[in-house]
Amino acid sequence: MTDSSRAQGGLICVGAVVAGLLFLLGILSGSYWALAIPVAALVFFALGLIFWVGWTIATIRVEPEPVEPVAPATPSEKTQN
Repeated sequence: MTDSSRAQGGLICVGAVVAGLLFLLGILSGSYWALAIPVAALVFFALGLIFWVGWTIATIRVEPEPVEPVAPATPSEKTQN
């Protein structure tokens, strides 16, 4: 792991703490937006994920596997079973 990766990880952690503090301050001050923005972000993320799964299923190209023909049973094979 490089030093730049550690620095980026540290910045992500600091950003998460700052976002958490801003959310907590918004909740304590009774702001409607403190709940509306994160809930909207989660809803849009979930809808985007659902759309991506549907798009992937709808546009996937699958090559059918070749089917080997089965020879019909002869009268002698029918009596052996």
